[in-house]
Parts: sequence; C-alpha cells; structure tokens
Amino acid sequence: MTPLEYLAQTEKQRFDELFKFISFPSVSGQPERKADVAACGQWLTAHLASIGFKAQLMPTGGHPVVYAEYLTDKKAPTILYYGHYDVQPPEPFELWTTPPFEAQIRDGYIYARGACDDKGQTFTHIKGLEAVLKATGSLPINVKLLIEGEEESHSANLPKFLKANKDMLKADIVVVSDTGQFNEKTPAVTFGLRGIASTEVFIDGPDRDVHSGSFGGTIANPINTLCWMVAQLHDKNGKVAVPGFYAGVKPPSKWERTQFKKLPFNESAYKKSIGVSGLQGEKGFSTLERAWSRPTLDVNGITGGYQGEGAKTIIAGKASCKITMRLVPGQKPMDICNKLERYLKKIAPKSVKVKVDKHGGARAVQVPIEGPWLEAASRAVAAGFGKKPVFIKEGGSIPVVVEFKETLGLDTLLIGFGLSTDNIHSPNERFRVIDFERGCKTATFLPFELAKVKK
Repeated sequence: MTPLEYLAQTEKQRFDELFKFISFPSVSGQPERKADVAACGQWLTAHLASIGFKAQLMPTGGHPVVYAEYLTDKKAPTILYYGHYDVQPPEPFELWTTPPFEAQIRDGYIYARGACDDKGQTFTHIKGLEAVLKATGSLPINVKLLIEGEEESHSANLPKFLKANKDMLKADIVVVSDTGQFNEKTPAVTFGLRGIASTEVFIDGPDRDVHSGSFGGTIANPINTLCWMVAQLHDKNGKVAVPGFYAGVKPPSKWERTQFKKLPFNESAYKKSIGVSGLQGEKGFSTLERAWSRPTLDVNGITGGYQGEGAKTIIAGKASCKITMRLVPGQKPMDICNKLERYLKKIAPKSVKVKVDKHGGARAVQVPIEGPWLEAASRAVAAGFGKKPVFIKEGGSIPVVVEFKETLGLDTLLIGFGLSTDNIHSPNERFRVIDFERGCKTATFLPFELAKVKK
C-alpha cells in the first residue's frame, strides 16, 4: 500500500478527525475559553500519540504547546513542523450560516472557524505524515512537531519556550503552512513575508472638550491637527515621508521581478475583488511589488471627539490614531517606530502635546531562494497538486518565523494551501475540500523530497 492509497482508504476517518479537531472552541484570546483551549491541546496530543508519535503537552506561561517527534536516523534531515491549534474569536455569531464550531461541507468547502487558519492546514501535514508512517512503516526524515495554542494572541509565550528548549527543537529547516496559494488554479511556495511595526499616536489639546463657538479659532483642534500630521506622512509620489524610513531598503531583485512577472495577475480582477475603481501606491513599482516587496505606512483607525447622533459643537480635548508599518528586509521594528515618533514630534505645532506609544513588532522574513530546500518543497507541491507552484511573497507577517531564525537559527519553508477568499478571521471561514486533499497529498510527498537534501 502506498501513502496515497492509505489516504484514499481513510478518507472518511480523516474528515471525521478534522471535524473533531475543529469542534473545540479553542479561542486563545478569550479567558473564558481557557479550558476549551486546553482540551483541544489534550485531544491533539492524544491523537498524535495514537498514530505513532511520541507526544506531550508542554506548559508555558499561558496556553500549552503540543510537542511531538518521530526520530529515525541521525544521518537523515530533521524537519520541524509548526502550526497552531488556537483560533480567532467567532463573533459576530449572527453572520455565520452554520455554527462556527460545527464543521459542515457545502458547495465543495469545509465551513468552520479554524477550517483554514490553521487547524485544517496543520492537519494536512499530520495526516500526510501518518499516511507515510502507516504505509511504509517509518518516515524517511526525523520529524518534530511544534503546535502552539497562542498564535492568535500574539504567541506571547513562544519566544521563551523556544529559548528554553533549543536542544529539543534542533532541526535543519522549519515547515509552516499558514500562508496560501496564489489563486484557485495556481499553487505557490512563499519565499518572503513583510515584517510589522505598530504604534499609537495621541494628540492632546485643551484639558477638556470645549465649546467650538467660544474657543474655535483661538486654540489648536487636536482632531484637525492629527489629520494634518497624518497627511504629512506620505509625499505626492506615495513614498513615506518619515526621514530615514527607507535606510537599508533594497529594491526588488531581478529574480523577484522575474517571478512576479510570471504570475497570472490581473489588475482588473484585483480591483473588482475589493470593490475599488483604481489602485494607488508608491510610484515606480508594480502592484505586486508594492504589496510584497516595499515597506508601507497605514493609519488603521482614528479616534476623537463626538461621534454619536446629532450635533455636538465642541473642540475635543484629544485625538488619537493607530499606525502600522509593514517592513521589508533591512528595517528594524523599533528603529522605524523611533523614526516615526521623532518626525511626528518635529512637525507637530507647539500648541499640542504629542505622545507615541511604540509597540515594536517583527522583522521581515526572506527564505533563501538558492539551495535545495526550496526546490524540494516545490517538487512536493507539484506532486501533490499536479502542477508546478509559483514562487510568491506575501504582504502579511508571521512573527514566529522571525523567532525561528533569531532563536533557533532556522530558515522556514512556507507552503500554504488556503486562499485569500477563505474568510480567515471572518464569519464563514472556509477551506476548499480539494485544497485540504491536495494539502494531504503534498504532505505525503514532502518527507521524501526533503530526505534528498544532504545535511
């Protein structure tokens, strides 16, 4: 029996197990769900043990980590698989067609919270490894599984866990499936992620809200001032105006631009998918380059003054906004936050007080584009999907990938099976049945391809 034959014979069992995994409301960010998160971790640990892994549930300062391993040969490569079993809150419940933790298949999709992010994608590797193990009696590589329960609440305790367990987690490469395909017809291997830096800006004017008739025209309006300051953050060409923002930033490489040009990207379809009539961004770069390879600065929300029904003629005492910056290689989160703070304080009128809370963030990730690991991943995806993957970057951030590099010294292979239309973090999250199946197939080929890489 081959691994693919095993997958075919156990199809119903696989889906039953996935649906059980999904049924736990393991929302790590909600304290009232602590017991549910723990129960999910316990179930997953027991499941891994039942299919042949040495598995344990390991405590952290918050939700526990599931760790499992299957070690065969010291001469073989050791692969660290990462995933997470916690999920985003399902609210608002009324927008779900079916209950979020009762997985259902409709129109070729698995609908449930966690179906794609990240229980479904993590489960593809568990089932793929199980198929190889049951069909052949062993694995061609050494496998370590690290599945955390706090990714959706910023992986607060994972950095400490990695530092405390360096020896246990020694490996040659990490495999993560928390990204996506390029589109419904085009599988992908991701070779880069942008980083992120986060801040919150506060503008204080009068010590209370005051009458706009009595004081209007005599004092600074914090909301007006904040809006003016935000308008100074970009120049007419769409470049970020913060001094030193682009220090160390390199333009997309020739190899990157070649990969991007190969992609079946349609700007008209892109605009239609998000309901806009035109695109805008940094002059001199394509849409994909702006989204994947260039740093950005965006205001995520503005707060200030009266926002209820009817009029209230005041000058608000304060205003604030949240700003995040997506980073590329060569930029450090806290350095960028400091530069933004200096610029805002420099341009602010003396009639207001400016305070910037700097939350830091994560660096950008670049997977080595030359070498056997990326090639092995590409061959596995091609075998699983029946089509060669394209190489892409993603504009989002996965901070744990940075931690793997900085703490464990490991690069990461980003092999995603989801789609941008899978409603992750939203009501009616879904995962195409065909993508779950192709993910499981890819996961059966991956160990054999990675085994070919010489240590």
